Amino acid sequence: MEATQQLPAKEAMRNLYASYQPVFLQVLDLMEQKLKTVISLPSNPTYKSRIKSFESYYKKVLRKKSEDAASRTLVPLTDMIGIRVICAFLEDLDVVEKQLQAAFDVTEIERKGNDQTVKEFGYESVHVLVKIPKECMPSMPQPVLPEDTVVEIQIRTILQDAWAEVEHELIYKSEFNPFDKPLRRKLASINASLTLADIIFQEIRDYQKKLQNELDFRRNTFYEKADIVTGDALPDAKPAVAVPPPESIVDTSPYTKGTIDDLVLEALHAHNTGNLQKAVHIYTQILESTPQPPAIVQSVILKHRGMAYFAQNRYDESLADFKQSIVQDPKNFRAYYYEGIVYSVQGNEKDAIKSFDASIELNAYHSHVYYRRALSYFNLGDYQKALADLDAADRLGLKSEDAQLLRAKLMKKFDMSL
Repeated sequence: MEATQQLPAKEAMRNLYASYQPVFLQVLDLMEQKLKTVISLPSNPTYKSRIKSFESYYKKVLRKKSEDAASRTLVPLTDMIGIRVICAFLEDLDVVEKQLQAAFDVTEIERKGNDQTVKEFGYESVHVLVKIPKECMPSMPQPVLPEDTVVEIQIRTILQDAWAEVEHELIYKSEFNPFDKPLRRKLASINASLTLADIIFQEIRDYQKKLQNELDFRRNTFYEKADIVTGDALPDAKPAVAVPPPESIVDTSPYTKGTIDDLVLEALHAHNTGNLQKAVHIYTQILESTPQPPAIVQSVILKHRGMAYFAQNRYDESLADFKQSIVQDPKNFRAYYYEGIVYSVQGNEKDAIKSFDASIELNAYHSHVYYRRALSYFNLGDYQKALADLDAADRLGLKSEDAQLLRAKLMKKFDMSL
């Protein structure tokens, strides 16, 4: 009889738990708002929030065999209030975890799935328990939450979350037959495939970042070279400050080994470290490969090779590559822009302006093209058009000392004509 009296009254617990629901929901809403100000990622994460259902709460309390289960007080569980932060890439998980540690009072961090063997399947997730900050606590909450109430913040990738959702339905909610080995093997295979996909997505992300660093460096050196060669128009311009080339990215993505991507990476790094002959050789190797790359790929490679020729002062070959790049992809606005720069370097400002016009027609939001065209107009003595282009570049956000210097020289020309 005494044992029966110690059992928790389910309906009484249900009513007690329900009385806390409005407070839970307010805390949940305030915490999610705070998280969106705390978490900062290049790819915006998504958020899922939930209050633990009473049935799940009740089962867990019974499993815990809490002494408070039969009392009239709320038994606090760590996952009553939960928010899931779903990220695009594996690298984001560590970033979010650090941002949570900096912004909240963290009581525990658990990495689900770390203890699984290669033969096991299960979801992976980082669970961070945080105390509820004062600003996320409702004013005068009724009823008052227990002092040790926490919010569970789960951090997962999109694929980890997809697996967890399916696993929850297939396994957690059902009486899974432990003797059904073929089905277990299939589930383990799916889990392994999703894990591998996450790793490959991250590798591609790393590849893109490093590739972009190489491209940015090469493009900047091209512009610096053009500024130096055309410096006669602006003799007071400050020389560009050299920036060290990016760390080599060759061999960092083994899944691209032997592909055009791999060759492009190698050529770009050779280009950026001054080994221009090697870069030209690799670009040529790609262009002469059998079967030939698609036209859009040829356009990109020709543009790269043209920039390498430009860096060697081989302006005729550079111009020929930019022209051929345009033939392969008539919408390649950068190739028109680079063609215009070569014309300008050669002193052919009229053809340079035609190339800049074509680039702007394809992409009217590239501020540097307006600056370059302004410089060509200045060299031709058309100061009104030069000023109009500088104004356009300024409206597009170009912040350049050379552009400011050109504007100052234009103002002097206008003063002299008065």
